Amino acid sequence: MVSLSFTRKLTVTLSAVLLFVVPLALHAQTSDLLAEQRVADIRSVAQIVVSPDGSHIAYTVSVPREPFVDPDGSAWSHLYLLDVETGESRLFVGGPSNVSGLAFSPDGRCLLYLSLREGDSHRVLYAISLGGGESTRLLEHSTSIASYSLSPTGDRIAFLATDAEPEMRKTLREGGFKAIAYEEDERFSRVWIADRLDGGQSFNDARQLKLEGNASSLSWSPVGNLISVALAPTPLIDDTYMHRRLHIVDVASGLVVARIDNPGKLGATSWSPDGTYLAFISGETLNDPKEGRLMVANATTGEYRDVVPGFEGHFTLARWTDDHTIRYLADVGVETEIGEVRHDGSNRSVVHSSGEAVFTSFSVSRDGNVMAASGESPRHPTELFVQVGGDGPLQRATDSNPWLADIRMAPQEVVRWTARDGLSLEGILIRPLDERSGQAYPLIVHVHGGPEAHNRNGWLTSYSRPGQTAAGRGIAVLYPNYRASTGRGVEFSMLDHADMGGREFDDIVDGVDHLIAIGIADSARVGVTGGSYGGYATAWLSTYYSDRFSAGVMAVGISNQISKVGTSDIPDEMFLVHNRLRPWDDWELFLERSPVYWADRSTTPLLILHGTEDKRVNPGQSMEMYRHLKLRGHAPVRLIFYPGEGHGNRKAAARLDYNLRAMRWLQHYLVGPGGDMPDRDLNYDQDSDAPAA
Repeated sequence: MVSLSFTRKLTVTLSAVLLFVVPLALHAQTSDLLAEQRVADIRSVAQIVVSPDGSHIAYTVSVPREPFVDPDGSAWSHLYLLDVETGESRLFVGGPSNVSGLAFSPDGRCLLYLSLREGDSHRVLYAISLGGGESTRLLEHSTSIASYSLSPTGDRIAFLATDAEPEMRKTLREGGFKAIAYEEDERFSRVWIADRLDGGQSFNDARQLKLEGNASSLSWSPVGNLISVALAPTPLIDDTYMHRRLHIVDVASGLVVARIDNPGKLGATSWSPDGTYLAFISGETLNDPKEGRLMVANATTGEYRDVVPGFEGHFTLARWTDDHTIRYLADVGVETEIGEVRHDGSNRSVVHSSGEAVFTSFSVSRDGNVMAASGESPRHPTELFVQVGGDGPLQRATDSNPWLADIRMAPQEVVRWTARDGLSLEGILIRPLDERSGQAYPLIVHVHGGPEAHNRNGWLTSYSRPGQTAAGRGIAVLYPNYRASTGRGVEFSMLDHADMGGREFDDIVDGVDHLIAIGIADSARVGVTGGSYGGYATAWLSTYYSDRFSAGVMAVGISNQISKVGTSDIPDEMFLVHNRLRPWDDWELFLERSPVYWADRSTTPLLILHGTEDKRVNPGQSMEMYRHLKLRGHAPVRLIFYPGEGHGNRKAAARLDYNLRAMRWLQHYLVGPGGDMPDRDLNYDQDSDAPAA
């Protein structure tokens, strides 16, 4: 049992602890506004896991690299350990490291993690004692270990690793023969089993389980020799999205003893403590855009049931607290709830609703006495929250960005409006900082991607989301949850089927009209931005609805629905959960729902951003948008490619460039002089000019 003194000591120790855990932001600035360079400094808590006895919580912190100082790349991931009794955290693995896959040993004495450390050629499994000291290499393989699961006694490990490149192909590649057979050269992910040697720290050479398909999401049963494994026919992303199915496998024989035919997309899974049931998050049907139903399956027969049918939200995570009770996390509208329900669907109750934060993950001790959760709020990115004693509020336990306390934040609120066809909609509005009553302000609409995603009432500022950066410059920001967004149940999320770019984007315009009608937004100064499906919306609103938008920033977006099908790696997903039509079923519809078709209407200055290695939305989509607008010549257009980036930017330099470039474009046309495009080059070291609206 963990002492309840944690809740009393936390407020005393927190400030001192976090000054040690997280140094101040790297860019010393006197401004009390959140500029782009400060956004690039933001750290956030990522993975969290509670030790079996609840005495400790391990968590990782995402630490962005600093341009011109660190080698360019994605953020580092540092490992910390929180002592629940004292409320104190300490750094376990820092520096230029990337830690993932946290798990405690069954006896709780060691912490396991995956990392690529100095001297490693690929990702290795490490262990470190809770008492500290050096990490020990626990298990390595011929290729990177993608994920793993320990047996109940800790004497065996099941792990996933991708097939090694055939030696002949490697030799040819090194000799300059680099031809690729498209969608034929993918290597499969396999399940491997390793046994501990003589009770020591190391494991023997692993043996492969001969399972058909591409493996993912494995989990060892708390009792016996069974593991659950998700298998897809191939490693192709379309199969991973749409055709992953759960299998129960006997470790000794390698045979599939039960199959769970989850009806749609597959999310998180969790064994009951007695190994009788498997809880999993799934789509309701094959045409459900998002895994979000809470299902429970009999591990012997594979039969399953929807535990909370008709739930008007989306479940995201499930963990058992005893043999019959599931604790879950769900998105409900723009908020979240942590609740419990019996495996038969009875006795459902809410354990914790959104208050100071919305939550994105949680972990619970074996006895349920300690719960950790990752949560964010309008005033801070994702942090660690802790609840001790099985009830009471979740208390914030980290402050990864103490400098944010000196930043003036604009008010953030939930806003609701009615679509032109009567549908009730909602979103998040960040008002301009220092807003004056009776004054209308420039507005930026940020459209989320998916569309099977949504905006929570949490932290909404990042390299691609203008949020508090724009608000600090006197610009309102709207984050609409248009029809087909998640968080409101299956029926709502399917309202865009066979109507891509139709009523879903009308909803956004209706939201803008609402803000104009109540006096917040200036109708002559409205901009739009978004990535992926949000980039599609940006392209559509900058062409079809061009008379309503004064500027746009389109990122990795769709411009031609016909060529999108022919160049994307998810044509089946697009068909099954969105379009519900193939192009040849209705060529005219696909053409008319393409922004390039309406390019001649456009008088909206458009900045287009795209990674050269994007497989989801081919960079050609941005090239088509650029070329059609350029040929019409009605408005400024600029296309920026990011070499080596994919469907969104990962590396520090490309993220900072995106943020600076997008904000400058929107500010230039919504607040500044407009007219000709702003200069192509950027100053990465200083705040961009920020004239008042």
